[in-house]
Amino acid sequence: MIPGKQLTVQDVLAIARRRKWLIVLPFVALSVATFFVTRAIPNRYRSNTLILVIPQRVPESYVKSTVTARIENRLESITQQILSRTRLERTVQDFNLYAEKRRTAIMEDVVDQMRKDIDIHVIKGDAFTVSYTGDDPRTVTLVTQRLTSLFIDENLRDRTNLAEGSYQFLDGQLENARRRLLDHERKLEEYRRRYAGQLPSQFQSNLQVIQNTQMQIQALIEAMARDRDRRLMLERAIADATVSNSPSTIAPGVALGDTSGGSTAASQLEAAQQALRQMELRLKPEHPDMVRAKRVVASLDQKARAETAQAQLSGDPKALETTSVEERARQKRIMELNTELDSLKQQLVRKEEDEKRLRQVIADYQARLESIPTRETEMTELMRDYGTLQNSYTGLLAKKEDSKVAADMERDQIGEQFKVLDPARLPEKPVSPDRVKLNLLGAAIGLGLGLSLTLFLEYSDSTLRTDDDVINALSLPVLALVPIMLTTGDRTRAYRRRWAVAIASAATAVLVAVVFFVWKFTLPGIGA
Repeated sequence: MIPGKQLTVQDVLAIARRRKWLIVLPFVALSVATFFVTRAIPNRYRSNTLILVIPQRVPESYVKSTVTARIENRLESITQQILSRTRLERTVQDFNLYAEKRRTAIMEDVVDQMRKDIDIHVIKGDAFTVSYTGDDPRTVTLVTQRLTSLFIDENLRDRTNLAEGSYQFLDGQLENARRRLLDHERKLEEYRRRYAGQLPSQFQSNLQVIQNTQMQIQALIEAMARDRDRRLMLERAIADATVSNSPSTIAPGVALGDTSGGSTAASQLEAAQQALRQMELRLKPEHPDMVRAKRVVASLDQKARAETAQAQLSGDPKALETTSVEERARQKRIMELNTELDSLKQQLVRKEEDEKRLRQVIADYQARLESIPTRETEMTELMRDYGTLQNSYTGLLAKKEDSKVAADMERDQIGEQFKVLDPARLPEKPVSPDRVKLNLLGAAIGLGLGLSLTLFLEYSDSTLRTDDDVINALSLPVLALVPIMLTTGDRTRAYRRRWAVAIASAATAVLVAVVFFVWKFTLPGIGA
């Protein structure tokens, strides 16, 4: 381009007329090439399915679902499972998809291509669409229906598995809690059995037993006091009955074995025995008077036996009836008093033993009361752990029952479900390629290429074509204009140049088409 030259509209039109073939030929060539290329591209069809997420039909206040994941998260998980190689490979084989590509590429590439042709789009969180793009409209519809059924079945299976898994987990935890609770209950039972009577809950009963026992002891003490008084009365009565026929407790004649007092040896023996009993109450066994009294009793006993034997041998009735009626009554009275006294003494012994036993009972229960604080501390620790285990078991049991109801709800298909609102339909028109846009794009590229070449050639051309060019470039006046005179050779060369440009443009268009066909249908992993 001539330096300092300003282009006008006439200059631009002149350049366009001069370079018209350079502009037209690339435009036409790329437009035609684009037209044939777009015609060769196979149609791609897409089938869509709209799926609505329906919440569970049982109110949450009645049955709480164990599946708490959001629909977006669960949908992503379900999508990953459906888009796995195992599922897609089975679908590819069932519908014979990508037949040409499977002959030249590995199955992994085929599965990747199918993943690209599947589109999952979430709409406002409670609905989503599933679409598939392919070459055959009917096959696309069938594949979309298969994907829809996979989503519905996988959602149901996923929710059922989650509910069943929650139930199994809670069942295992409940069994562990039950075993721990039983072990702790056995420990509590063993502890209660080992320290029976020393437990804090038995404090009042122990205290009541002590009080009752003390009352029994008090009653025994009072009864024993009465019995002792009664014994003293009996002893005085016996002493009085004995002393009434005996002027002294043990007369000197009795002590010497004298029988001249007018009484028999039997009556003297009875009086001596009564006197001995009185002395036993006042003196110790080793006292001299006690020893002398015992000797007298033994001597009188021998004499009484001898008199009895002699009376029986002689057969004298008078000797046998030496004892008067009053003597017999007195002896009977003394015998009755002695019998009552012996019974009273035995009764006192038993009551003394009962008192000792009751006092031992009080001591035992008092020891229990003293050990209750220690047992209370130990029981508090045991019961604290037991309460925690019991609460845990009760909570797990309630959760297990709720989980079982939720699992039954999922199995009965009344939980959250996927419902098809808009089923897959046979597509009526392809979604790609958009031939109009591609043709316009090819034409624009061809026109841009021609204009770019024209601009490049004009920028590098410094030819002076008009008098204004001479004036602007050389600042010299123009005296005359000589027209261009073309010879036959010049015309031939120009004609050849035009044909060369046309042929080059056509070759470029053909080369582009060939490269596209090779790229689209020959290279592995690219063809449909």
